[in-house]
Amino acid sequence: MSPVSRPLKPGIYAPIPTFFLPGSEDLDLQALEAHVVRVAQAGVSPLLAGTMGEALHLTHDERITVIKTARRALDAAGFETVPITVGTGTGSTRETIALCTEASEAGADYAIVITSGYFAGVLANNRKAVKAFYEEVSEKSPIPVVIYNYPGASGGIDLDSDLITELATECPNLAGVKLTCGNVGKLTRICATVSQPSFATSYPRRNPDAPFLVLGGFTDFILSAAYVNGHGAITGLANVSPFTIAKLFELSEASLKDSSLLPEAQRVQGIVACADFTIAKAGIAGTKALLEKLYGYGGNPRKPLPPIEPEDAAALWEHPHTQELVELERALGGKFS
Repeated sequence: MSPVSRPLKPGIYAPIPTFFLPGSEDLDLQALEAHVVRVAQAGVSPLLAGTMGEALHLTHDERITVIKTARRALDAAGFETVPITVGTGTGSTRETIALCTEASEAGADYAIVITSGYFAGVLANNRKAVKAFYEEVSEKSPIPVVIYNYPGASGGIDLDSDLITELATECPNLAGVKLTCGNVGKLTRICATVSQPSFATSYPRRNPDAPFLVLGGFTDFILSAAYVNGHGAITGLANVSPFTIAKLFELSEASLKDSSLLPEAQRVQGIVACADFTIAKAGIAGTKALLEKLYGYGGNPRKPLPPIEPEDAAALWEHPHTQELVELERALGGKFS
């Protein structure tokens, strides 16, 4: 039987939280199964063991368990063609490659790799070393690799548009970049090269199912990104309101061909941008608290990350930005338990 094709497509990807049982902090696989199916039902693809998934707090064996559990849940629910992307970035090049291999063997389709930031004092000013990291990882990974540019979690290292574009043209197993730097100008400059129709023929990918995508790390510029030929976003807010974020992407793309849809796209983008600004400040614990309120699962982060204070969770839930997003999600078909 031939393997199932799961292309990496423009759209919305949700960095799935890793859920833990109260007290023991063991993996809560039942909550994970429910959540990956919930986001898939909205047309959102899961990303496991990323920042939101507390990858730093997971053992290698736990990562494998998370991947296998998510794949089984998606397949059982009829989402066999939904791809799974997994965070595999860690301290050394060697271990990062090992994690890519383990993820592939467990059922992952794509990897996303953050720049190693522990020795940022050395690497931040050594462009050659940073470039060599992504060259070697992508060359040796058995699955396509997405660059994860997140200065806040990599010691302040911030890849510029020239370096990302170079990597895109020179490394055929790179499948995109996530810009959690939030730099729309950088996104525009990268898209000016990689989103041209000639790019795919001039710089073919090793895996034809994995074109080079330029993805935002927040939801507040999905509409703007569409107009410079961006490809969507990987965003934590898609855990809370997957139908809304998927709808925003759909409207943004459709408005390129039908300008009458632009006012509605702008309206939804405004609601989403305000909610993202408010909810992102509450971090992983805040997102989990909202999931608990909406869906009945969420729990706390793994220590030493602290849970959100009860009064802060109540304020986050009651905030007008949150409530407007929840109302829109409900109107678009999101079901709350």
